[in-house]
Amino acid sequence: MFWIPIDRSLEIPLTRQVYEQIRRRILHAELAAGECLPPTRQLATHLGTSRNIIVEAYEQLLAEGYIEARQGSGTYVAEGACLAQREQTVSFTTYEAEQEQQDTADLIDFRSGLPALDMFPRQMWGQTAKQVCMETSNSIFGYGHPEGTNHLRHTLCRYLKRTRGVECHPDQLVITAGATQALSLVAHLLLSQGDEVIIEDPITQEIQTIFSSPGSVLYPIAVDELGMRTDLLPLHKTPGFIFVTPSHQFPLGGVLPIQRRIELIQYARAVDCFIVEDDYDSEFRYQGAPINSLQGLDPDRVIYIGTFSKILSPALRLGYLILPPALTKRCKDLKWFTDLHTPSIEQLTLAHFIDERYLERHIRKMKKVYKTRRDYVKLCLIEQFGTLVNVSGDSTGLHLIAEFSNITFSNEKVNELMKEHKVKIYPVELHTIEKGRHRNKVILGYGNLTMEEIEEGVRRLKQALIPGLTSCNR
Repeated sequence: MFWIPIDRSLEIPLTRQVYEQIRRRILHAELAAGECLPPTRQLATHLGTSRNIIVEAYEQLLAEGYIEARQGSGTYVAEGACLAQREQTVSFTTYEAEQEQQDTADLIDFRSGLPALDMFPRQMWGQTAKQVCMETSNSIFGYGHPEGTNHLRHTLCRYLKRTRGVECHPDQLVITAGATQALSLVAHLLLSQGDEVIIEDPITQEIQTIFSSPGSVLYPIAVDELGMRTDLLPLHKTPGFIFVTPSHQFPLGGVLPIQRRIELIQYARAVDCFIVEDDYDSEFRYQGAPINSLQGLDPDRVIYIGTFSKILSPALRLGYLILPPALTKRCKDLKWFTDLHTPSIEQLTLAHFIDERYLERHIRKMKKVYKTRRDYVKLCLIEQFGTLVNVSGDSTGLHLIAEFSNITFSNEKVNELMKEHKVKIYPVELHTIEKGRHRNKVILGYGNLTMEEIEEGVRRLKQALIPGLTSCNR
């Protein structure tokens, strides 16, 4: 009789414990093919368990082919159930994760694009989600359409027309799992190996990676305080598309004026390519109303991308694509191959959230919060650095640019700031394609920082960069 240790203090059921141990012994050849297993009643008595536990374990092993029952003879280890085990060369430990958690416990992170997570409208969102679950038809719990629910697409069309000047029909709109999926769909729709993409420089590394993934080549166009310099658009090029963030250039923050927008559209018409407009956070504009979309000027030429990660929460994974009619069918097919459809409950919850004007109410509230935080970042920077810092790109969104005199930011310096001074910043140079033009600029995101964290973070930054500088008085 072989012994199987069982532990009644574990959460693992006794049946599973018996099954796992016999299975392991068979796989490791500790029980040889053709070897007879103890009768269920005998093994149950030996282990002090009920016979049903042993019977269920044997039945599972039988169903998976580890053992075979011979009528009138007993239960035997099946042929071919032994698998030679390789020596494990990698050991896993929670030490690294625990160490990282310790290292970041007191870290102040000026990450851009992250909204105030503690101010997500939990109660209203929860009530709306509950209402959707209780009152919607049973069909919503089945398979959906790749382009998204009709309700959300119609609602978004009305909302974007009212707030952003977007011109579209619901059939042109595809709901995605955030802007990242939308960008990936565009890349796979329009790019092939060797194609060129005309793109702003600097621009987020994530977007550079997505657009390079099909084997395409990035053609950078420099950015100034007004966004992409359209006077630098190359002649005699046939790009896969042109990528811009015209309402709030990332990361420098410029707003593309109408003259450059028209020049960009005329160029795209001349070379016969699409323009991809990423409108990632322009709802939070602090001087006047949000800037109208580029898409509204030429809906047949511009692909419009939006997301609710900055407005509400990145955890929702809800974004959208608005495509010219010529691309909608191919995009819907590609979306189906990618993930079948975006979760329907979240879509309907968002649709009701917009219909009831809860979203616009939340945006109005958060604009006041973010404006206060933005102003405090600027105040703290001036207090700590005085004339050694210049702030720009702060009219919209959840970040600003701090440009320092006689200070450059390398990877080594950033790592030192994080490890020794517990403050994390993001150099603009990390997002550049052509290096060297923005070495003295950093991106300071403030959306998810309290006033106390902002003040302490800027103080740590000053202490690290210029230890001997005396702070200016407020």
